[in-house]
Amino acid sequence: MSTPRTLDRTLTALADPTRRTILQRLSAGEMRVTELARPFSMSLNAVSKHILVLERARLVKRRRLGREHFISYRPEPLDAAAAWIEETRNFWASRLDTLERLLREEDKNK
Repeated sequence: MSTPRTLDRTLTALADPTRRTILQRLSAGEMRVTELARPFSMSLNAVSKHILVLERARLVKRRRLGREHFISYRPEPLDAAAAWIEETRNFWASRLDTLERLLREEDKNK
């Protein structure tokens, strides 16, 4: 189960298209930071800041080998966010179904 703080960090990380692209690229496997930064038209420092946001959300993991930094994707926070979204959707769908049923019954009784 995801805590509100963890969920906030996950959703914040996913709110940016650059970070979503980074995650998409990492779905193919671990990459060096420099390799990950290559297609972006921004500085390595800017990409590193995006990676830091993803690390704080625990969506990626950093591994150091000498001077090289390798980044890999971690799906667990995304799975937790998806579960929260599904639970919330089910809750509201149930509530709205009940409201619709009550309104239809009220219309029939008029």
